[in-house]
Amino acid sequence: MKLYSMPSSGNSYKVRLLLALLGRAVEIVDVEDNSAEIQRAKSDGMLPFGKAPVLMLDDGRLLPESNAILGFLGEGTAFVPADPFARATMNGWMFWEQNQHEGTVAVRAALLNYAHRRHLATPERLADLLERGHANLQIMETRLQAHDWLAADAVSLADICLYGYTHSAGSRGGFDMARFPGINRWIERIASLPGYKGLSE
Repeated sequence: MKLYSMPSSGNSYKVRLLLALLGRAVEIVDVEDNSAEIQRAKSDGMLPFGKAPVLMLDDGRLLPESNAILGFLGEGTAFVPADPFARATMNGWMFWEQNQHEGTVAVRAALLNYAHRRHLATPERLADLLERGHANLQIMETRLQAHDWLAADAVSLADICLYGYTHSAGSRGGFDMARFPGINRWIERIASLPGYKGLSE
């Protein structure tokens, strides 16, 4: 398999993380944002939706969208709960991640860390993203104050999915992670999983 991956992106990272935890071999093609490599991948038709990550299967089929890739790779593994309700709960967290969490936590980090986006980082927008991002992180905190994992009694795709941008929300997005001890304990649990690799590994 081949993974077209944006090195600095939480969406790409969560796929790389799951592959590492599963011990699956994959060729990584780095396509950083605003680079010649990502433009080439787009021109070659490797990014159907115009963005990374995209997983190319051994037969050449292309699978875009990070959470769709997680679902594909997680099929039949311990990262997908056997119980139907737990599995649906996992999916709910993953839908929420793309619909709510990413739009605040990831967007604020992008505005602060990508030079070509900084012109969009007005004080008003950054303040709004900070407030709404803290509210989204509090949703996670409420769950993780009482449970080790987001969707079930063991780590699932929901945890890998939300870890992608949450673990760097403080360092890259300027969020006050001291407010969220439950999240911080959860971050440590994921980082201790066998096979774990960090964002830059």
